[in-house]
Order: sequence, then structure tokens, then C-alpha cells
Amino acid sequence: MSPSRYTYLGPEGTFTEAALRTLPEAATRELVPMVSVPTALDAVRNGEAAAALVPIENSVEGGVTATLDELATGAPLMIYREVLLQIAFALLVRPGTRLADIKTVTGHPVAQPQVRNWLAQHLPDALWESSASNADGARLVQEGRYDAAFAGEFAAATYGLEALYTDIHDAQNAQTRFVLAGRPARPAARTGADRTSFVVWLRDNHPGALLELLQEFASRGVNLMRIESRPTGEGMGQYCFSIDCEGHITDRRVGEALMGLKRTCPKVRFLGSYPQAGVDAGVPPRPGTSDEDFVAAADWLTRCQDGRA
Repeated sequence: MSPSRYTYLGPEGTFTEAALRTLPEAATRELVPMVSVPTALDAVRNGEAAAALVPIENSVEGGVTATLDELATGAPLMIYREVLLQIAFALLVRPGTRLADIKTVTGHPVAQPQVRNWLAQHLPDALWESSASNADGARLVQEGRYDAAFAGEFAAATYGLEALYTDIHDAQNAQTRFVLAGRPARPAARTGADRTSFVVWLRDNHPGALLELLQEFASRGVNLMRIESRPTGEGMGQYCFSIDCEGHITDRRVGEALMGLKRTCPKVRFLGSYPQAGVDAGVPPRPGTSDEDFVAAADWLTRCQDGRA
């Protein structure tokens, strides 16, 4: 394994690269762009890189399915960090291109819902075709295959383009969340403002099956931050659930909830506990859900069993 190499969804000039460069350790790593999320993560699995940064969630479009599916299948990986990045697009064109010249536009599929209204207002007749990434769309414009691409303004210089419009976004304060994934090891240390990610498969499809899963967390006071169903590929109606919850696996409430899933579900894949980006530690857990509360309850049960209650 190369401990000095990090991969990311490329090519150069993607929002993923911009997010990766916000990490302090990026200054001392070899940053290698990859053509897709699977290839970026497979480089870690194969020992060609120590970690990969990939997008996992957008505040407008929701989960990035390529990442969710890749983390749920194949050799296990673990998330160690997350990065939040404000997203605004620029319309990148070859020098001299006017708005009236634009007949075709491209960008990552997740970008389209974030600029749909702008497109309808300014380029209602332009044909949209998706590209592997926003920066790859810029590269395709450079090659003459499309007239314009939605990408980060910082990608213009890399591909010899100019920004015809900047700060394009239908939703204010749009953000994308990225995760740094590596090979499984001990989770990052608890900070008090953590997120735990995992994937769970239901034993069978029956009334209340999802409710039973959710109750493992509700009864212990664990807040779910995200839950998305994804097809398993094993037939219609067969789904797994990609879930984020507040807290760390070493928190008693989170650990016991995960044990409850492990007892009742055929498969649970732990994806890591790691600090939440942009969230300060120090907010106390809800009454009755701290480690001290769980310990006190366990001591009470022992006294009852010993006739000392």
C-alpha cells in the first residue's frame, strides 16, 4: 500500500479535488484522480492508495448512489473523515462562445437538479447530456464535444476555458458531503460530535420490518441523520438500507443499537464512526441516553438479579 497516495473522483478540477485539498494532510500526499467512484475506491482495496475521497450526499439531490452502492458491496472499506463543501457552478465555455451559441451542455448527473431552473431560464432549448464528473464535462467542452459544462469556476484554467456565468445554483447554500474511505481498522477516536455509518439488510419483507429496525435506535435515543433504501440486485423488492446516525460506535446507545441490528438482521456492514464536519463537540446527549445512564441501568439490573435492588 502507498501511504502517501490518495485517490479521488477526477479528473483534475472536480469539486471532489477541491474538497480533498481542504484536508491538512493533502499537502503531503500524492493526489491521484480516477475516472469513477468505483475505481477510486478499488485503488484502496487493491493497496494502490491509502485512502480515497468520494462524494456521498448532496443537500439538493440526496445520496450519491454510486458511492452508496460501492461501499455496500465488494471488499469492506471504512470511513474516517468527512468534508462539507459549498457548491456553486460556473458555466464553462471555450473562449469566444456566446450564450446564443450554446446548443449542448454537460455536467455530472448530480449537478443537473442544482441548475435546472437556471437552465430553463437561460438555455431552455439546450440539450443536456451527463458526464462522469463536472471536470470531465469541462474536458469534453475543451475537446469540442459539447458547447458548455457546469463545473467549478476553478476548473476553467485547467481546461483552457472561460466562465461565461458564475455562482449558479437553484438552491441557496447547497452543499455536498464527501467521505475519506480507507481499509478497515480501528475507528477514529470519539469526539462527542460524531457520525456512524452502516448498511443493513432485512431478514425478510414483512409488515413492520422497517419499523423494527428503526425502533432499535428510537428506544435508545439515537438520532438517525440519513436513511436510504438501495436495491440489492437480488430481485424486485429486495433492498438494503444505508444509514447514518448521530454518535460513535463506542457510545453505549449506538453500540447497543448496532448489536440489536446484528441479532435480528442477516447482515450489517459497519462503515465507520468519524467526526461530523462543521459540528462542534460538547452538546450533551438527551437525558437517559448517556453512557452513564446505560451503566446505571445495567447496575440496577444486576442488583435486581442479585436480590439487592
